[in-house]
Amino acid sequence: MTHVKAEIASQPDCWRLAAKLADSRGLPARGERVAVVGCGTSWFMAMAYASLRERAGEGETDAFQASEFPHGRRYDRIVAITRSGTTTEIVELLDAAGGTPTTVLTADSAQPAAARATDAIVLDFADEESVVQTRFATSALALLRAHLGEEIDPVAADAEVAVRLPLPVHPALAEQITFLGRGWTVGLAHEAALKCREAASYWAEAYPAMDYRHGPISIAGPRRVVWAFGDVPVGLADDVEATGASFVHSRYHGGYAALGRWCGGRAPLDPMADLVLAQRVAVLLATSQGLDPDSPRHLTRSVVLG
Repeated sequence: MTHVKAEIASQPDCWRLAAKLADSRGLPARGERVAVVGCGTSWFMAMAYASLRERAGEGETDAFQASEFPHGRRYDRIVAITRSGTTTEIVELLDAAGGTPTTVLTADSAQPAAARATDAIVLDFADEESVVQTRFATSALALLRAHLGEEIDPVAADAEVAVRLPLPVHPALAEQITFLGRGWTVGLAHEAALKCREAASYWAEAYPAMDYRHGPISIAGPRRVVWAFGDVPVGLADDVEATGASFVHSRYHGGYAALGRWCGGRAPLDPMADLVLAQRVAVLLATSQGLDPDSPRHLTRSVVLG
């Protein structure tokens, strides 16, 4: 078994452990104006959290790729998500924060990011052997969701279902996947597409669901898949299927015809649990080509610039 496959399967337990850290010092207080930063996968988790925090009425929250942080803008707190704690852009941003309080979510307390932050929350139980991030990023998001008052145990229970479900995409039948989201799940859609590109060098894209019909739908067709997280705009499934592409959404959870619409009667999976399915698909896409999803080409665990 690859490391990443085992790490994906461990996510329900990791999420429950992460939720226990919801009262940690340094997490944003209600009313604070907050910037959340990350790189790659961590940036997409920042996007999801920023949307959730504003939806919860906790305060204005912006998400940035760390290198694009607007240093002239005032925030009450900066939250940085970094598995390794060594990523150059994150460390430089923390050094430049001045008097702004900073909080780091990391898997390694011994690395520079934790030392430079005002507060560090360590999720070492979610660290990973694989270069490709799965459980650390989702555990960070589980922690942040718990801090917003969300119950994580039902989310973890959905993930326990997701690690056992048959997969809705078969490598031999799909040449491309487009992931869609709305609100906080736009970040999850971007992350799902990144997993396919990273692990399997596979053509995957992501868009906000309402924007999909404003151009990107033009690539839809037979042997292509559109996978939606969270709420689905009215008529979107029909529009996708009219192109010959297949539509996947957890509302139809409970079994599926390969590359067909999900079917069944139970409630939809939580979108974060649906991401677990997408992670599993990415690993399958990699192994079906003889690729090692633990060590994708051109990638390292952390980007440290010389």
